[in-house]
Amino acid sequence: MSNALQCVQLTLTKSYLQGKIKTSVLKGLDLTVAKGELLAIVGSSGCGKSTFLHLAGALDSPTSGQVLINDIDINSLSEKARAKFRNQHIGFIYQFHHLMMEFSAEENVAMPLLIRGDSPKIALKAAQETLAQVGLSHRGHHRPSELSGGERQRVAIARAIVTKPSLVLADEPTGNLDFDNAEQIYQLLRELNNTVNTSFVIVTHDLILAAKMDRQLKLDHGLLKPLKPLKRLEA
Repeated sequence: MSNALQCVQLTLTKSYLQGKIKTSVLKGLDLTVAKGELLAIVGSSGCGKSTFLHLAGALDSPTSGQVLINDIDINSLSEKARAKFRNQHIGFIYQFHHLMMEFSAEENVAMPLLIRGDSPKIALKAAQETLAQVGLSHRGHHRPSELSGGERQRVAIARAIVTKPSLVLADEPTGNLDFDNAEQIYQLLRELNNTVNTSFVIVTHDLILAAKMDRQLKLDHGLLKPLKPLKRLEA
């Protein structure tokens, strides 16, 4: 795979020391994600999925190894530069939407742009355009409490992509939704992937969702391994 097609390269070791006890969570995990790829990572509880997401998202630093996003080693950056890079190049989607309840949908989506210094006028315009991409142009002035679970997750997805990031990290994005809403979220992720050519790394317990991704890996004993082929299910 040529560098021109690579979005993310990770080689990670992560250990925690409590007193004299050393716990190794990631043991030389090695991963390359292509630009525009939809990748699913599955694994049992406690296998290190959250640790992996924190490292890939520049929220934590590895014990050793590196995280290259668009050929930039994010751990070589200062804390301020890393926060700026994260804002510009990485989007996050969580199982629970983590929207700010006191703000409207469009204000929530605009927040990453406001944080990076865009004017309110520019940020809100981009938020409105992004909400239209996820089918919620008519709900921009509603607060999260006035939206359904599926709509709230759509707002969270809009917030993740409003900066046009290179990489979106999703932690159980359908874990809190019923089957129909989960299917709609998958279709939306696929559509956005095709439209914006952003790479999506989706950590999930949902094997039905995982089977629909371009590639599936299993995080097991601190390493990523190819997952036994899943039957691909399309709506």
